[in-house]
Amino acid sequence: MKKILLLSTGGTIASSPTENGLSPQMDGASMVRLIPELNGLCEIHYKELLSLDSTNIQPEEWASIAQAVFAGLSIFDGVVITHGTDTMAYTAAALSFMLQNLNKPVILTGSQIPIEEPNTDGKRNILDAFHAAADGRLAGVYLVFDGIIIHGCHARKTSSLGLHAFESINREPEGSVKDGKVILNREPAPLSRKSLTLNDNFNPNVLLLKLVPGMKPELLEAIPQLGYRAVVLEAFGLGGIPNSRRNLLPPIKALIKKEIPVAVTTQCIHDGCDLTVYDVGVEASKAGVLSAGTMTTEAAFAKLMWILGQTADLNKIKELFSQDFFGEFAEN
Repeated sequence: MKKILLLSTGGTIASSPTENGLSPQMDGASMVRLIPELNGLCEIHYKELLSLDSTNIQPEEWASIAQAVFAGLSIFDGVVITHGTDTMAYTAAALSFMLQNLNKPVILTGSQIPIEEPNTDGKRNILDAFHAAADGRLAGVYLVFDGIIIHGCHARKTSSLGLHAFESINREPEGSVKDGKVILNREPAPLSRKSLTLNDNFNPNVLLLKLVPGMKPELLEAIPQLGYRAVVLEAFGLGGIPNSRRNLLPPIKALIKKEIPVAVTTQCIHDGCDLTVYDVGVEASKAGVLSAGTMTTEAAFAKLMWILGQTADLNKIKELFSQDFFGEFAEN
């Protein structure tokens, strides 16, 4: 029987009503006791790591979670992490970069409705997550929600209330869980023969900025004074950046000259960005921006934080950002 570690970090799934609204109250063991279907599926062990609304989970918590996973995988056959939905995609992407050479499953899940509520989706999601973790074929970081298995670098929360809260962006879902059966859509990648390593060096000083019509260039000019060391711009369409009237390219060039890399992704959910199609993308590329391509915003943001934790050399940053480490770019 597989031995699976449950790391609980809070979130809606563990929440109960308080005078200030829903707040995480339950630990992992209490949640599992509400799901009798888990009996006999695997041997479950527990560690209550955090008790936070995921709005309050930040890079320091990513590192704590990664450290707990790393320690757990030396003993257990897999890890299930219960987590709030609002920033779960960011955490999944961050863990994908921090935990290298994974040959066991790390599954994140949560719920849109607290697990103690009669119409909760939490019981099913936890059960599905344990089925995925105990299946034995998955290795890497995944998000399991509403019966869908999503690669850790391709998850996006697309519904604030609906139970089908996450989609797999620019990549077919890895599979599904139906009535306790794990169905994979592709052959799992070969297991790494290298030892699992933890690289939790993150630089949190990365700014994610969504462009809007009429944005003032002065906003970009202020970035160095705020202490940021890199910028991810959510641009228009295929990666368009305004280059007339309120021209954003001069301050972008100034940032890059100061060795502050600027990466470009898209505000669109699907298909990614391509800076070779339109003038507003080509000129941005000539200015020196990095293209996130088909990476999600969450993956590009976490990746750039992780890269800055490894090096401050601009050329090396460019090289690493364009490298596909864990399938964060869409499949050809």
